[in-house]
Amino acid sequence: MNAKSFRSALSALFAILTMFVLASAQDTPAPKPTPRPGEQYSGMYSFLKEGEFVQVTVEDEGRVTGFVSRYGDLDSDKGVFLDQFFKTAKLDGTALTFTTTLVHGLSYEFKGTVERGEGKKPGDEAYYVLKGTLTEHLTEANQKTSSRSREVTLKAFPAEVDK
Repeated sequence: MNAKSFRSALSALFAILTMFVLASAQDTPAPKPTPRPGEQYSGMYSFLKEGEFVQVTVEDEGRVTGFVSRYGDLDSDKGVFLDQFFKTAKLDGTALTFTTTLVHGLSYEFKGTVERGEGKKPGDEAYYVLKGTLTEHLTEANQKTSSRSREVTLKAFPAEVDK
């Protein structure tokens, strides 16, 4: 075998090995990122009335963002969806607290926990529930504020789960 055919054979072997490495790399799934603590609780949960919901997103170090999407109760906004973003929110282990912004004289405060619900597997309705005390703070036109508290269980909406 002369030098020229040796180089040709070596180049062909190198090309075949390169294709093999590239092909096998494409078959290997990318590693899933390590989930943040509490990230599994992120999602949509039922709120007070049919069609209303709470969106909870757990970020780094227990920081939580989200909003309540509810129907207006006043004559001027009856039946209109109002979004009330979290002004403050925190997840500490399974303890969840949030306070919403004031919209049309109403804000909400939640103090409770994230718990396993009756859903059988991740992605099922009520796999997680937010259970605790929801306080409605109503500020009237004369700036008089009244509060009403109640115990609630807000169920996670069904979701798509990566398999």
